[in-house]
Amino acid sequence: MYSKEVVVQNQVGLHARPATFFIQKANEFKASIWVEKEERRVNAKSLLGVLSLGIVGNTTIRVIADGVDEETAVEALVKLVESGFAE
Repeated sequence: MYSKEVVVQNQVGLHARPATFFIQKANEFKASIWVEKEERRVNAKSLLGVLSLGIVGNTTIRVIADGVDEETAVEALVKLVESGFAE
């Protein structure tokens, strides 16, 4: 299991469009991936799950992965979040 914390850079957070990009990226990996905000953890490959966290700008989240490509998956998702989803 590998995890890393990241601060959501874009102002609106993970609303529908950036969440979709996040999920598409998560689905490129074989590992099981979760997003955690405070004490809630959801499947990072589920749009409804990610949206249910209500992640807004400047929120710290933890990306967690478990599987063969866990480290690569977490690093790619953290990089995507840090980029601000090109918004």
